[in-house]
Amino acid sequence: MSKSIVRYAFAVLTDNGSTRPSNEDSSGISVEHGIYVVCDGMGGAAAGEIASSLAVGEVLRLLEERDAETPLEEAVVEAIRAANEAIYSRAEADFRLNGMGTTLAGLVTEGRRVLVFNVGDSRSYRLRKRKLEQISHDHSLVEEQVRMGRITHEEALHSPIRNVITRALGTQPSVEPDLFELKAEAGDIFLLCSDGLTGEVPDPQIEALLNADLPLDEICTSLVDAANQAGGHDNITCLLVRAEK
Repeated sequence: MSKSIVRYAFAVLTDNGSTRPSNEDSSGISVEHGIYVVCDGMGGAAAGEIASSLAVGEVLRLLEERDAETPLEEAVVEAIRAANEAIYSRAEADFRLNGMGTTLAGLVTEGRRVLVFNVGDSRSYRLRKRKLEQISHDHSLVEEQVRMGRITHEEALHSPIRNVITRALGTQPSVEPDLFELKAEAGDIFLLCSDGLTGEVPDPQIEALLNADLPLDEICTSLVDAANQAGGHDNITCLLVRAEK
């Protein structure tokens, strides 16, 4: 199979889940610029929805407007910092939005080059040759405990603090994202998702669903259905990007 990439196909689906009355997840896509973003908002009332929408809008706008002379990594970091400032300033100006924030997972494609970025516990995965690999690292208390060897991955899945994140957009005056540079091969599938999926569906099941011989939109539906069948305790967003020759 040729490794040359001429285009990327995508599909996205979001769902309230089985128990939430509203959806605080947001997603955004710029096909022309190869930008894909998923955010999972948090905060009282509609604050989470505002935070996630602000983040998606700012990151897309600033990356679409990127000067060709600006290195991609620098542009991504600047866009995320600007989104963080926009959310933080909005919350400072309106007490009803105090404490709002959002996670973020995204990627930008430039030919075979894929730059993945994240803040918080929304995740990025890559399926290559039928094997699933988590690219991003959760910014969460349980993930820190796993890295330090205090608990196992299995214990982390059932920890009472598994939803406590250590980094988010908008909750502090500044934030730093993680960046991961990859080279795509034809057939690779990238998954960006909120923890409404990963909190309900284990990685082996996600891997099996991504390997189904189905169109991307039907795979998104299968992932969301699996999360709802497992309880659907949170909003669920899945965004798939497939490299094609």
